[in-house]
Amino acid sequence: MSGAIVSVDCPAKTNLTLHVGARHGAWGGRHALDTMYCAVGVYDTVTLEQREDGAGCSLEISGQYLGDLAASSSDMLRNHAMLALFAMARACGREPDVGVTIEKNIPVGAGLGGGSADAAGTLLALNELWDLHWPPERLAPIAATLGADMPFCLVGGYAHGSGYGEIVTPVAADDPRIEALRADGYDGHVLVGAYRAQLSTPEVYAAFDVLGGDGSPNDLQAAAVSLHPRSGAAIRLAQDAGATRAFISGSGPSVCAFVPDDAAAQAVERAWLDAQAVDRLFVAQAPVTPVVHAPER
Repeated sequence: MSGAIVSVDCPAKTNLTLHVGARHGAWGGRHALDTMYCAVGVYDTVTLEQREDGAGCSLEISGQYLGDLAASSSDMLRNHAMLALFAMARACGREPDVGVTIEKNIPVGAGLGGGSADAAGTLLALNELWDLHWPPERLAPIAATLGADMPFCLVGGYAHGSGYGEIVTPVAADDPRIEALRADGYDGHVLVGAYRAQLSTPEVYAAFDVLGGDGSPNDLQAAAVSLHPRSGAAIRLAQDAGATRAFISGSGPSVCAFVPDDAAAQAVERAWLDAQAVDRLFVAQAPVTPVVHAPER
């Protein structure tokens, strides 16, 4: 129905653990991954409006620190949300006559899965806008064609990722693996330190191929810090200020720090700001899930 509107608050992702294996030619040279995903309460909002038949699609993006997305040469048709729109339209035999608006809060090129979150939010919104009511199991294969993180971003919470990250199995909060991670410090509020600078994921993996890991739970951490030393400084400051865990998020450069209480959160925040170790700072909940806002029909 023309004029119908659905919006989705889609959270960022981080990787509590990220173990990188060998490259596989069958996967286009991508590495095998074994990771524990966690959705973090920093949100982009994707809003879709159904347009008249034949009106075509459109994309509007707003927000601070848009990075490459703000460039006049940025190709709308290669945006993750638009690719998700086209893929979903093909899958259900619909025309992509939809206006897409993205209010970005997740930093771009930050290792927080912002593009993946936007794509997942688009799939979830279309599922409601077009009255498809497909279960996540039917949406996941579509998401997997768009990128490794995207099946996880459909569901949020905790999940185990394998393959090149696209094989996603939700994990309950009381699963022994999650309980072990919590006991190891991945519990409480999480502070996210982000940067205006971006890191290219292929560049980080190329550095990993040379440097390897440093023994941290994220095998990409040493490579990311070598390319963006401020991230390493932020990790050390957070640990000294009382964070129970501080680490590179995904391929970086963002840093996540779990804190046990408000006092530790304030101490980490002061340490980061006083040293100008980060450019943006978020205090978030984890884990969280996407939130779909749709009018009653």
